[in-house]
Amino acid sequence: MQIITKEELLDRRDEFIEKIREGAIFIYPTDTIYGIGCNALLDEPVKRIREWKGRKTPFSVIAPDKDWITKHCETKEDCIEHLPGPYTLVYPMKNQAVSKETSEKTIGVRIPKHWISELVKDAGVPVITTSVNKTGEIPLFSLDNVQPELRAFIDFAIDEGELKGRPSEVIDCTTGETLRKR
Repeated sequence: MQIITKEELLDRRDEFIEKIREGAIFIYPTDTIYGIGCNALLDEPVKRIREWKGRKTPFSVIAPDKDWITKHCETKEDCIEHLPGPYTLVYPMKNQAVSKETSEKTIGVRIPKHWISELVKDAGVPVITTSVNKTGEIPLFSLDNVQPELRAFIDFAIDEGELKGRPSEVIDCTTGETLRKR
């Protein structure tokens, strides 16, 4: 696992954007906690994350921008006004905008209030966003605590020190129901 800082990433931005587009699996900071992700359009890296986490449910994505969300999701609610921020909004998809390994009928979308959103926007692809932990375990708040098994699995990680956030609030925008509070 290659660990880089935000400054190193910005110095080599095009290189890392290309890695993301090609399917690199990486750890990144957000406005809440560290996430693990990859290009949500590609089956194989999404499958690898799913297997590592032991997760069967759909994944959410960091959307490149709000236009991507309105193009691919049925956004009849005002939920989108929560973005950017510490929210995951669940919408029905209008079309299969991501790999079926990511999700099929509905999709959780985020735009963190964090510089990582600009990187995703520049990559131009949705990126899987899920906490860095096996399903049911405590999420990762610092890269100092990355297990050896995970280090071998990750292509690169962006270190922003210890994060003190909590997972995003999840809102089902079809019902207005909060599925997970912050």
